Amino acid sequence: MTSLPRVSVVILNWNGQGFLKQFLPSVCASNYPNLEIIVGDNASSDNSVSFLKKNYQQADQEGYFLGAKLVRGAYMEKERKRAEEQNYPSPIQPDKASTDRDYDLALAFCVEHLHKIGFVAGTHNEDSCRKLTELMAENGVVENHQNIFFSQLLGMSDNLSFNLAHEGFNVAKYVPYGPVKAVLPYLFRRANENTAIAGQMGRELKLIVSEIKRRKMKFV
Repeated sequence: MTSLPRVSVVILNWNGQGFLKQFLPSVCASNYPNLEIIVGDNASSDNSVSFLKKNYQQADQEGYFLGAKLVRGAYMEKERKRAEEQNYPSPIQPDKASTDRDYDLALAFCVEHLHKIGFVAGTHNEDSCRKLTELMAENGVVENHQNIFFSQLLGMSDNLSFNLAHEGFNVAKYVPYGPVKAVLPYLFRRANENTAIAGQMGRELKLIVSEIKRRKMKFV
């Protein structure tokens, strides 16, 4: 008898804790014998990640795989504006220190559970990149582990991307695509976030200027 084909159910989540509670159990209850369930969380701020952690044991028992993209601040303005308009407490972290702390905790949790978690560390922060490489080394995880990717915006923090790739880590450069009126505000937010990283923008600019000079000298 031919085995049934592999079926992957991918659930993309962002601040959908209520929906996960309501619908994820029914998906897990499927009796299809060759089923893979992937829950990809896009940096939720409504305790969705905490909810998934609590259900991690169930995920392990039921055999479905968790996926996550760990990012900072991508929806900060929209979330605060929406909370103000609809009169509910803002779900955004109170300050950058709290964001950094929880980001690092999320990195550690994912690295410690790689047998059932795959994740992308979407960050332009040098300290976070260094933290993840240290966590991987401490846990005996090889640089090119298939469940871990670093990711930076094309044209931003290319020095991080190059050096990580040079050392054998998995790196993806991403390109935002869409209407100009939607893409430009997104790029401005990413640039503003990077300026909040003390000294990093200055170092990156110096590296760019140095590389331009090197290339000019090469062809003189």
